[in-house]
Parts: sequence; C-alpha cells; structure tokens
Amino acid sequence: MARKKQEEPDSIEGGWINTFADLMNLLLCFFVLLFSMSTVDAEKYEQIVQSFTQKINIFDGGDKSVGEGAFVSSGTSQKISMEQFFNEFEESSSDPNQEETSSEILDEESEWEAKKQAELKSKTTAIYDDVSDRAADKKIQDEINVNMDEKYRYVQISLNGAILFDSGSDAIKQSAIGILSKVGDILKVYDKHMIKIEGHTDNVQISGGRFPNNMWLSAARATQVFDYFVSVKKLDPHTLEATGRSEYEPVSDNDTEKGRARNRRVEIKIYTEND
Repeated sequence: MARKKQEEPDSIEGGWINTFADLMNLLLCFFVLLFSMSTVDAEKYEQIVQSFTQKINIFDGGDKSVGEGAFVSSGTSQKISMEQFFNEFEESSSDPNQEETSSEILDEESEWEAKKQAELKSKTTAIYDDVSDRAADKKIQDEINVNMDEKYRYVQISLNGAILFDSGSDAIKQSAIGILSKVGDILKVYDKHMIKIEGHTDNVQISGGRFPNNMWLSAARATQVFDYFVSVKKLDPHTLEATGRSEYEPVSDNDTEKGRARNRRVEIKIYTEND
C-alpha cells in the first residue's frame, strides 16, 4: 500500500517582521550606548534641530520633505554635512585641551579684573591725597573729614551739619560760607567728575516748621549746597547731583547726642570714574 505523502505545513506569512524588529532593537541599543558615552553640546544640538527644521523640515511637517523634494534631491549633500558635523562634534568632545582652555580664559578674566581694580585704587588714592593736601593748604582740614570708599569708587568730603545749618533749617549759616567756599575751590579741580551731594539727618523726627519729615529736610539741605556751588562757585551743574538720605545711612549710634551729631552731616562724593 502506498505511503501517504506528508502534508507540508502552511507557510507563516510576514516572518520578516521579527527579523526587522530584532534589527531595530539592536540599532536602538547601539545608539543609546553611543549617546551614553558622549557629551551633549547644547549649541551643536540646537544646530542639528535647526538643520532638520530648515533642510528636512521633519519638525514642522514631515510630508514636505518628500513632496518638496528637499530630502530626496539633496539627500547626499545633507548626509555628507551631517557626517562632517558629527566628526567635528566627536573631535570637540574628546579634545583634552578644552578644560585647559576654559581655565586659561577664567585666569585671564581674573587677571583683567585685578588689574582694573588696581588702576581704580591708584586713581582714587591720588585724588584722596590731592584733596587732603588742598584742604590742609586752605586750613580747613579740621572742619571737614576726607576719606575713601572701601571699593575705591570715590573720595568723600564730610561736613558736620551743625556747622552748616541751624536745627530744622536748610539755610546755610553765614559762618559756614567761608568753609563751603574753600570746599568749592577744591571741587573745581574735579569739575569733570561726577560729584554727588547727600544730606543726612539723625533719627529724631522734626515737628512743625517747613518740612514734614527728615527726608524733606535732608534733601533741602543738599539742594542748598548744590545751589551754592553752581550759582556762586560756578561748578558745572551737569556733573553735580543732590539727594536726601534722611536717617537711613547713619555713621554712628543715634542713642547718644554725640552719635546723633555725627549723623547730621552733608557728604560730597567725588567719583573716580563716571559710569
């Protein structure tokens, strides 16, 4: 009796999908491994995004890349450009001198800042010495206090408020005109520098009179000194500035009469550089 022929199993359709899926998984793992070993440069990543947007246009609409032909017609040149880009990216990421270059830039910036600060200190010190010498020549060194800002931005001349004004008044005393005139002569030398005049008070609130509070009084006193320098001593008003600081920047304790007397003052700041 003849042996019955064994039936062949039905072929499995679409068996290639499994092979393709395995290939995609391997490629994904490969690129994830490459990415984990690389250093992402934000600027170059932005260039990649712009390149895809402008050339291939896959972010705004992928269908345009096929319909317009930007991807198809210039695919070879784009492939070459991308290869060159990734070659440069790989070289820059593996450059051993990159950290040394960044360190050198920071050192140069620090050196430049130190040099600039040294120059500023030298200029401010020269102004301080000159103002002190001129005050001594005019014999007003005991009526004024000359000092420098700790950051060497300006030289400051301080005048006691009791010398310039009566209590609660912004009118300059006649007895103070001589001192203020000699200070104005010193300031003429620095007429091209920014000069700020600040009025200061203690924390005792005034009552009655023309001014409602200490801020108004301090601003009025600074303005009176400003007006004297401009109208009488002919200083340039464009480089002068008058402000009131009230009780908010004390130089001494307001709990004692001596401290309050020190806080009642007018400060004249000669700036080394005009910002």
